[in-house]
Amino acid sequence: MLLSSLAASISVRSCSLLLAENPTQVGTALQVFHNLGTLKDTIANVVDGYCTVLEENIKNALDIKVLTQPSQTVTRGGPGRAAMPTPGNTAAFRAALWTNMEKLMDQICAACGQVQHLQKVLAKKRDPVSHVCFIEEIVKDGQSDILYKFWTAVTQTLSSQFQSATDFTFSYMQSPEKALKDSLQQYEAAYLSKSLSRLFDPINLVFPPGGRNPPSSDELDSIIKTIASELNVAAVDPDLSLAVAKNVAKTIQLYGVKSEQLLSTQGEASQVIGPLTEGQRRNVAVVNSLYKLHQAVLKVITSQSSFPAAAEQTVTTALKAVHDLMGSAVQPLLNSVGDSVEAIIITMHQEDFSGSLSSSGKPDVPCSLYMKELQGFIARVMSDYFRHFECFDFVFDNTEAMAQRAIELFIRNASLIRPLGEGGKMRLAADFAQMELAVAPLCRRVSDLGKSYRQLRSFRPLLFQTSEHIASSPALGEVIPFSIILQFLFTRAPPELKSPFQRAEWSIARYSQWLDDHPCEKDRLALIRSSTKPAFLESQAMTLNYRGIDDSGALEAYVQSVRTREGKEFAPVYPIMVQLLQKAMSALQ
Repeated sequence: MLLSSLAASISVRSCSLLLAENPTQVGTALQVFHNLGTLKDTIANVVDGYCTVLEENIKNALDIKVLTQPSQTVTRGGPGRAAMPTPGNTAAFRAALWTNMEKLMDQICAACGQVQHLQKVLAKKRDPVSHVCFIEEIVKDGQSDILYKFWTAVTQTLSSQFQSATDFTFSYMQSPEKALKDSLQQYEAAYLSKSLSRLFDPINLVFPPGGRNPPSSDELDSIIKTIASELNVAAVDPDLSLAVAKNVAKTIQLYGVKSEQLLSTQGEASQVIGPLTEGQRRNVAVVNSLYKLHQAVLKVITSQSSFPAAAEQTVTTALKAVHDLMGSAVQPLLNSVGDSVEAIIITMHQEDFSGSLSSSGKPDVPCSLYMKELQGFIARVMSDYFRHFECFDFVFDNTEAMAQRAIELFIRNASLIRPLGEGGKMRLAADFAQMELAVAPLCRRVSDLGKSYRQLRSFRPLLFQTSEHIASSPALGEVIPFSIILQFLFTRAPPELKSPFQRAEWSIARYSQWLDDHPCEKDRLALIRSSTKPAFLESQAMTLNYRGIDDSGALEAYVQSVRTREGKEFAPVYPIMVQLLQKAMSALQ
């Protein structure tokens, strides 16, 4: 009896030592229980005690009655659903819930620390007589270590209380962290729903039904702050960050949809005759608002530390849609300006370039009338319309494309001028120089226009070169397409050798549209070839050798006209054109 009482007293004293933080004291207690033959049962009782305490703590922390007292009555949800408070006391509920959760996590962390400390000592402590490691006594017969058993019990309790899964299983290969996250799925779903509501609310507020104006700067700042707050809160976990990022993407999409509804799509949106219309002003405001949102959100996601790549991609994709919407909003105006530029450039054919060189050897005017009109128009539209946009890079990205198009049209039409006299060449050369000034307002720098700029610079000196020098120019093919040079050489041919558009009896405008519809150089050369295919001539008076070219097309008509008048030679430019066409076709093979 005495021995039993003594053993019980020692056991109680040793149990208190097991809870100590000093490894030596814990080791002494373990040795006592080993000597008494109760080590395994005692350790099991200690771990079970921790689990029992935590189970009670979990129940108290998530007790909906406590969380919603005293102002809220209990509203029970259906099976598997998280009971949420009514909207009237959401803030108080949220504060109480997070306070309880923070306290609960501290309790779980403390218990985990104690169990882990106990396991470390078990793994190091050996019986001085048998030299058996104490941990081996605990895990023998295939049983799990105490920390694993403890965490399994904790996650099962959490799962049961959170009602996140009807049949919760916890395999050995599943990580404890994943088990804890899985147990919180229902609360995560509720949180994400509330998060989306918090993100949508300020947008719905600043886009009232029937509204005609985009949000103000202060209203947009409020939206951005909400987005930043949601992302910052979610930064504690990569999976949660991705889920919230998807909500942010939906928010951006909603902003885009609301903004698109404000855009003016009537004819006034694309007019370029007078000052800005009310619809155009609203479109400018919408584009500026979208730009501010795009830049602000981009700044938020780049400032996020350890932001998951998938989350960043999700938001970036939504921002790409915003950028596309900006482009769609400004496209009608760009199209209208582009059409006007083309209409002005094509009027060069209404001017006379057939004159001879003046006595001074210089053009009478610095540039042609159409060029003056073009310069004035571009300067006006940039001042009246595009300067109101705050997204300068976005504007220049679009207007630089317009400048490239203007240069392409200018070179195209310049290569079609017939007849072109020496005085006309001088005036056209002056127009080439003035063209750089004309498109300058559309660009950051004209030299940034790349290939279009090089074509403009390379074509100008060809105006004064012989056909032979033109055909051997290193700019051909690399900078200036063969089709453009062949068009230009038609202007040096006699009237009976018609340009492709003349042979087809098209207007220059229709021919230009055909070229736009057929951007492939092979197609363009094929059309020119149909206008330049010579017959195989056996006349000894004409010693040209044209191999591999079918005898059909407009040039055959030219050959026939030469035969009819019993001519003995072709125009000097004729063989050069044929040889150049052969070279161009070979380069495409």
